[in-house]
Amino acid sequence: MGIARIGKHLLGNQSRVRKAFPPQALAAIEQAIKASEASHAGQIRFVVEGALDGAPLFRGQSARQRAIDVFSQLRIWDTQHNNGVLIYLLLADRDVEIVVDRGIDAHVGTQGWETICQAMEAEFRAGHFERGVIAGINAVTQHLATHFPKHGAAINELPDAPVVM
Repeated sequence: MGIARIGKHLLGNQSRVRKAFPPQALAAIEQAIKASEASHAGQIRFVVEGALDGAPLFRGQSARQRAIDVFSQLRIWDTQHNNGVLIYLLLADRDVEIVVDRGIDAHVGTQGWETICQAMEAEFRAGHFERGVIAGINAVTQHLATHFPKHGAAINELPDAPVVM
């Protein structure tokens, strides 16, 4: 792990998260998730973490490893049809990771998720955080609607509000 990454994480604070995702952006993301889940039986969570701290940072934990931890902590794997999706942004690294349950991953595969991550990261590089997340949600929605179409009244198994860590 490089000193530059440590510096970015040590200087990465909640004010950077609030600047990139002010309350109105978080509300728009929550609304996008609600609208998405009205069209399929899947479950989407969005988590933004400003920076790693302490042991995860000094162990050199990658954004992918952290996303897997968050996926587990938020119990996104615990959906009825194994179709939970986590869109995770580690802001200090500007790294997006999508972690999905086995039910949806079997249909889309790694390359499909990576394509969505790359498109989101391009938006973030341009400073378009809200637009990038909503575009990512829309892309995930297409996969979920194709492979897990809504049948009847679905139960919202996971909260729709973004998580800021």
